[in-house]
Amino acid sequence: MYRFRTTAALVQRTLNRSFSTEAPLPPPTKPSTHTIPAAMKVFDRNVKVIQRNASALRSDSKTFDYLRDEVADRLVDRLLDIKRRFPKVLDVGSGAGHIIKYVDKDMMDHLVQLDSAEKMLYRDKNETYEVSTERIHADEEFLPFHEDTFDCVLSSMSMHWVNDLPGTLIQIRKCLKPDGAFLGAMVGGETLYELRTSLQLAQVEREGGVAPHVSPMADLRDLGSLLSRAGLTLTTLDTDEIVVRYPSMYELIQDLSAMGEGNAIFNRTGCLTRDTIDAAAEIYKSVYGNEDGSIPATFQILYMIGWKPDPSQPKPAKRGSGEVSLKTLESPSN
Repeated sequence: MYRFRTTAALVQRTLNRSFSTEAPLPPPTKPSTHTIPAAMKVFDRNVKVIQRNASALRSDSKTFDYLRDEVADRLVDRLLDIKRRFPKVLDVGSGAGHIIKYVDKDMMDHLVQLDSAEKMLYRDKNETYEVSTERIHADEEFLPFHEDTFDCVLSSMSMHWVNDLPGTLIQIRKCLKPDGAFLGAMVGGETLYELRTSLQLAQVEREGGVAPHVSPMADLRDLGSLLSRAGLTLTTLDTDEIVVRYPSMYELIQDLSAMGEGNAIFNRTGCLTRDTIDAAAEIYKSVYGNEDGSIPATFQILYMIGWKPDPSQPKPAKRGSGEVSLKTLESPSN
């Protein structure tokens, strides 16, 4: 499947799954006074809010929704695989509203959109959707909801900027009703490996060292344990790759900035020199370039599903309770 981008680029889908009547919301609880230890702070979330609000204020802001829209569409596909209707749903890190574009009344009654970037949250406030919605400006790391509030929680392309991911998952589990589902999508560690490698090689060549200019990201192997630590059960993980073609590395960097996806780690260094950027662009093109002169950018998307425990959920049988021995089964050759 291909999704066109305004600069004649293509989003190429490659899929690789590895399965390892509306009640009003209760009043929000008082914002938490809990602070995250400095050792756990990888991202400067104040900078990230500034970046995303600046993105929302651009006159062409919607032009750069293509990646978030694509991931939201794929996440909703996974929600459709669950043969259940969820009346009240929360979208954590909703942005301007990407998931709500793909849901309908057969899936839910009401969607609450929450985001820390106020300008981005209200960018599309005049749009109409099939599902009723409300917007809440709050920090994704401190969810202002009572326990057992939502039937389902969704999060698409937001959690890779969360410092305390285990704590956020625990809050998500608490605000879910028993047997409620959480579905999330976030970028993984293989994202933009072409850009990362090109920048590192250029820095070594021109500056004699390497400094981080692409944010660290989670690995698929970590998500299962994180979901379990948060108290979620019946977990499912899968991974997706989206490859976007750009005319050159310069357009890729411009788009990332316009999306509000610029570097926001605390120990980030100053801007790269023009000489280093030009060298990185040449390395990118020579090592990864396509025959048509474009360059690919790979976005690895990690999907996770977990459920809040409930006595009604299926449980594994007790050890030794089997009544048929595998030894009695005939071999395929017989």
